[in-house]
Amino acid sequence: MWIADGWKDYEVIDASNGEKLERWGQYLLVRPDPQVIWDTPKTEKGWKNRNAHYHRSQKGGGEWEFFDLPEQWQIHYKNLTFNLKPFNFKHTGLFPEQAANWDWFSEKIKQAGRPIKVLNLFAYTGGATLAAAAAGANVTHVDASKGMVTWAKENAASSGLKDAPIRWLVDDCVKFVEREIRRGNHYDAIIMDPPSYGRGPKGEIWKIEEAIHPLIKLCTKILSDDPLFFLINSYTTGLAPAVLSYMLATELKKFGGSVDSQEIGLPVSSNGLVLPCGASGRWMK
Repeated sequence: MWIADGWKDYEVIDASNGEKLERWGQYLLVRPDPQVIWDTPKTEKGWKNRNAHYHRSQKGGGEWEFFDLPEQWQIHYKNLTFNLKPFNFKHTGLFPEQAANWDWFSEKIKQAGRPIKVLNLFAYTGGATLAAAAAGANVTHVDASKGMVTWAKENAASSGLKDAPIRWLVDDCVKFVEREIRRGNHYDAIIMDPPSYGRGPKGEIWKIEEAIHPLIKLCTKILSDDPLFFLINSYTTGLAPAVLSYMLATELKKFGGSVDSQEIGLPVSSNGLVLPCGASGRWMK
């Protein structure tokens, strides 16, 4: 398992009975987590002294209950700054476990000794984009949500990366890759963090189990002759790390290199255990 254990501004304090108690900077949040199927005693005082609590509805969805939380605040990871705000479906605008991947590919970019062009698909609020840009890459950031791309730009400005070589695009990721193939554009590295289920700007339906392998195949056509890495993240329980490895190894074998896939996780500070947070597949040259 790859563990994101480099945080100072974030921690999972405890997890029990379908929920996790987290510290985001100075604020304590309680949010649902489907992985937390155990019911252990909630002895940490933060469970009662929380700043906000997201309650899952029996009918799906849910809503926030606020006690003392600003509309927006910031946390830092190394040299990056992220603007957080609670919004629909329990999210805050950041997946802290992804720091394990940011550290990994940042080193790859720094050690490459050449200019690296990175394509970040389903790029959300830009955590991976900013990490890659801070490491010296030229990044193309693609997400179907205009609001998410705007948020990512705000994070870039807060991180001192406003003038970094980042191209911001609001687009359907699959259609963008298809157009890049026709245009003959190439990238040295690809990052993708596809949703389990989603809709494109024109209502296109995305189901990861059906769409992920065809997208990997498409992406191999826009890799440069000397690619550096290919990273896939999955929060879908049915996609085991070995499935990610199989797809990457099959489609990228012509480039040589090696594949490794693992669960990713966050340390739980109250007991020294690790909370699983999905899986990542990494191909590297």
